Amino acid sequence: MTVAEKAQTLVSLHRNPEILRVVNVWDVVSAQTIAALPETKALATAGHSIAATFGYADGAIPREIMLDMVSRIASAVDVPVSADLDDGYGDAGETTRLAIAAGAVGANIEDRLKPLAESVADVTAIIKAGEAEGVSFALNARTDALVRGGDRPIQESIADAIERGRAYLDAGATTVFVPGILDADVTRQLVDGIGDNRVSVIGLPGALLAAEYEALGVARISYGPMTQRVALTALQDLASSLYADGAIPASTRALN
Repeated sequence: MTVAEKAQTLVSLHRNPEILRVVNVWDVVSAQTIAALPETKALATAGHSIAATFGYADGAIPREIMLDMVSRIASAVDVPVSADLDDGYGDAGETTRLAIAAGAVGANIEDRLKPLAESVADVTAIIKAGEAEGVSFALNARTDALVRGGDRPIQESIADAIERGRAYLDAGATTVFVPGILDADVTRQLVDGIGDNRVSVIGLPGALLAAEYEALGVARISYGPMTQRVALTALQDLASSLYADGAIPASTRALN
């Protein structure tokens, strides 16, 4: 597929009644490992995981290093790739242009609870950058209304997420990403307020299963840094076993 075709495919995947399950990757070998599965329809990079790979805190990795890895991942697989681009690095439009040049056809970009007008301007800049490149860029516009809501009542955070989400969709976003551990009641309120097949969630310990979110009208589920954490947990557990005179499991597959 061409870049434009991959972008349109990614947008279409968000519109299907079936929830889009996106397993997050952080380097070429993790991307190729997941892309090899027949169930994989698209990939998403995990910004937190890429930052950790290079020794940076989440949100502190330089744009050029992040985009270099996005480029390596996108060129190594055939499926559409959505990139985690933090908060847009101070210029959401230019960051989007560079991401498209790197092979990404969609992105998460965080609002970090900036004033709504500023966040909407960022969404508009992102969509215009995609149009200028001839790409229907699949923006999974992230609002931090819940995770950065502090001590305010949950209903205020939900109302804020809905207001921001509607504004982002009006500005051209494909979906609205509301991170947090969302139970059925909160999810139902978000879907009712933002729209059916327009809400994107993250799978975390304690969250609902993908099928349960699907039944509530959620468009997409991804897993952020959790996939790398599971891999690193397995690595550390293996190392402990080897230090205790264990052996490499016979079931180990040659995936690299």
